[in-house]
Amino acid sequence: MAVVRTGEHPRQRVSLRSRITLLAAFCVGGAVALVSLGAYITVYRGIYQQVDDNLVERARALVNNTEVVAEGRTEIPRFFLELSDIKFDVIDETGASAINSLVIRPPVGAEELKVAGGLKTDNVRTDQSSDSRVLAVNYPFLNHTALVLAQPLESTKSTLSKLAVVMIVIGGSGIIVAALAGTAVARGSLRPVQRLTAAAGRVTRTGDLHPIPVSGDDELSRLTDSFNTMLGALAEAQERQRRLVADAGHELRTPLTSLRTNLELLLASSVPGAPDLSAEDQADIQDDLRAQLDELTQLIGDLVELAREDAAPAAQEHVELTEVVEQALDRARRRATGVHFDVRLHPWHLIGHAASLERAVLNLLDNAVKFSPPGGTVRVDLAPVGDGYAFLQIADAGPGIADADLPHVFDRFYRSEEARTLPGSGLGLAIVKSAAERHGGSVFAGRSADGGALMAMRLPGSAE
Repeated sequence: MAVVRTGEHPRQRVSLRSRITLLAAFCVGGAVALVSLGAYITVYRGIYQQVDDNLVERARALVNNTEVVAEGRTEIPRFFLELSDIKFDVIDETGASAINSLVIRPPVGAEELKVAGGLKTDNVRTDQSSDSRVLAVNYPFLNHTALVLAQPLESTKSTLSKLAVVMIVIGGSGIIVAALAGTAVARGSLRPVQRLTAAAGRVTRTGDLHPIPVSGDDELSRLTDSFNTMLGALAEAQERQRRLVADAGHELRTPLTSLRTNLELLLASSVPGAPDLSAEDQADIQDDLRAQLDELTQLIGDLVELAREDAAPAAQEHVELTEVVEQALDRARRRATGVHFDVRLHPWHLIGHAASLERAVLNLLDNAVKFSPPGGTVRVDLAPVGDGYAFLQIADAGPGIADADLPHVFDRFYRSEEARTLPGSGLGLAIVKSAAERHGGSVFAGRSADGGALMAMRLPGSAE
């Protein structure tokens, strides 16, 4: 017995529909995230570049403006007085302001001092303490000084924050829409799979092998077609099995009833006080028992062989049909007495099951021998017909087959009125038909030139 440890949980299986939904949401979410990130970075750089360009443009305008006013230790352009939205100052290399007027000074750091000291021509940076963008450039009106401009970033960051919120909302909405679309697509696409699952469950519960409806022409529709083909083959196999069992039960009933009757007679005669059977009667009953046992043995053997023919051959191999016919002829000659075989064989090759074909040919030969008169001739002819097929024809000189019996001679357990008095199970020719069809061929019955029966098998293959 399996032991489940504390804290361990059985592995949860995720349905295919859920996997498709998650995959669609993940793919769309990843794509939206990448696009949003790229757009945000592009806008972020663009806005900050716009701030820097604005500061540079203001600084250039200040430096190039020739109209100046005296202010403290230096003269400053009149344009300074118009900088209402930007903090500005002129600093020396110590960081002290060169403007006497009371102004809101921009932040000054080490980078700005380097520009004032002549170590750098300009510098731009973001000052986190004042949350502003700071530009420092050399100031041409006073040696060893720098013009410092600072623009607040509140509006810039507000714009970026709004953009981030919009992208998050759009991305989240895209993921939700993708999940819903994935669910809808998965539901619609997997509907044939659900029908297949329901059909398989129905077959398991009820044995109902009716095909399921097919719509469309995609891969799942073709899968449904294959499933319906499998159901059809299974239904056909079940029907063959049912007919075989029903026919076998019917055919076995007669010899079993006769066996039981004869055995009961023998047992009843051995009871004290019962009338004794004469030696002649006992001999007749024993002969009947032997004949019935032989008939039963042959019937059971033919049933087993027919069941093997209904199943697919275990292995496919290259078969030389002339060798198969010759082997069957050797066995038929040992059984036949007073029957001559006229054989004409042409080479013929095919892919199949040699033992199955040999049994079919032997059944045809036995059938011809059984109906041939003493001293009669059985003609065996194997020849190609030019369309990728060859005919194996076996003809006898017996009484032939009545016209009413010709369509039924290859049916299971079918026996004509003339054949009922002869030994046999009625399955020999059915085995021939099953073997021929298993190899892609067919069987025919007719009258021979000698007035007897003509049995033929048409098999695919080649002469080389």
